Amino acid sequence: MPPSPALIFDLDGTLVDTAPDLLEALNCILDAHGRARIDPATLRHMVGFGAASLIRQAFDASGEPISDAIMDATVDAFLAHYALHLADASRPFPGVVHTLTRLKADGARLGVLTNKVAALAAPLLEKLDLLRFFDVVYGAGKKTYTKPDPRIFHDLVDEMGGGPAVMIGDSITDLKTARAAGAPCILMTYGYTPDPVAGLGADIVLDDFAELPDAIKKLLRF
Repeated sequence: MPPSPALIFDLDGTLVDTAPDLLEALNCILDAHGRARIDPATLRHMVGFGAASLIRQAFDASGEPISDAIMDATVDAFLAHYALHLADASRPFPGVVHTLTRLKADGARLGVLTNKVAALAAPLLEKLDLLRFFDVVYGAGKKTYTKPDPRIFHDLVDEMGGGPAVMIGDSITDLKTARAAGAPCILMTYGYTPDPVAGLGADIVLDDFAELPDAIKKLLRF
């Protein structure tokens, strides 16, 4: 009997609305450097490329680019603040808990592949009572490479037992990962991306997470 499909989920912007806590941590860093705060709409176009990219984008949006001399210390300060406030206001998107419960009951294997720092990804899921759904969680630092490098997708799927797999995310990074790995991709429209999801070329685009089980069955024909 073939293995059940491995469903590989992005985290920020797909499973969890982390924008409020990321925004507060980021604005605290900008405050410390005398920069103007950024607003929620601006932040939503910056998420998904890792902490260093987020810091660089925020500094660019609020004035001069960040100096390489202070980059590492600034990222460390951001991560330290964020680690203390991972789930103050972050919440699963509508339909996530119910849908993951249904998928798990149907025998699907679930994993998380995120560019969020690995040391923060699992704790965030645990705080929100989502970790119980996932067999494996990969974040930045788990390997020496991150999305969209296809190796990390294959590593995760292999650790989950191999078999058919699909990438489920909200951004061009998730789509590039899937395409490079030779896997189908489902994108959610409500996430964090500067590009309209409908035009990115995913196999399926969904507005509602609750539509996912039927979409997966259609895509993988199981």
